[in-house]
Amino acid sequence: MVKTVIFDMDGVIVDTEPVHKYAYFKHFDELGITVSDELYATFTGNSTRNVFQKLKDQFGLNEEVEDLIQRKRSLFNDAFDTKPDLELISGVEHLIKDLHANGLELILASSASKSTISRVFNRFHLDDYFSYKVSGEDFPKSKPDPTIFIHAASLSKNTKEECIIIEDSTNGVKAACAAGIYCLGYNSENSKLQNLEGASILVDDFYKINADFIKRLK
Repeated sequence: MVKTVIFDMDGVIVDTEPVHKYAYFKHFDELGITVSDELYATFTGNSTRNVFQKLKDQFGLNEEVEDLIQRKRSLFNDAFDTKPDLELISGVEHLIKDLHANGLELILASSASKSTISRVFNRFHLDDYFSYKVSGEDFPKSKPDPTIFIHAASLSKNTKEECIIIEDSTNGVKAACAAGIYCLGYNSENSKLQNLEGASILVDDFYKINADFIKRLK
């Protein structure tokens, strides 16, 4: 029986992707590089550090990775704070509260930075529901590397076999599979060009599932 649910954040709890995309492409314009939508889609589930490491190699950027990270985060934070219509993914707040009320442990494992995670959790008052929040910035490799999920499962009071992961990205699903943890794929309308075929089950509406549904998945 499932006792711990490990959530991704972007695209699963909140759709910050439009804000990230705005910040990235504004920065790309500043850097004078052209990033196609197809290339950008491959960054989903990657940390900012890994994105800029790849871009630095691909485009021969002279700037230091740390400087690139800080500029993008500055652009993101400015946009995040001024975007009034940023909302939680439909149905996810109801699901989180239902899981918590029924005794399931909730852990966040997101490629987002700690500062972005804090901004989201503070804005939407989510801290009381999650026992741990794990940021991808603490790991040298991003999803599809499974390390973040392996670490998140190790923090759980339950066994890895009693955990599931909710993901919406190709890289996230691959990471969950590589970690050997059951993956529920959230087929979000916001997650463009993502292949979730490795997930054990697909869901397209969080209002259709609840704690009883989750507990019976394994």
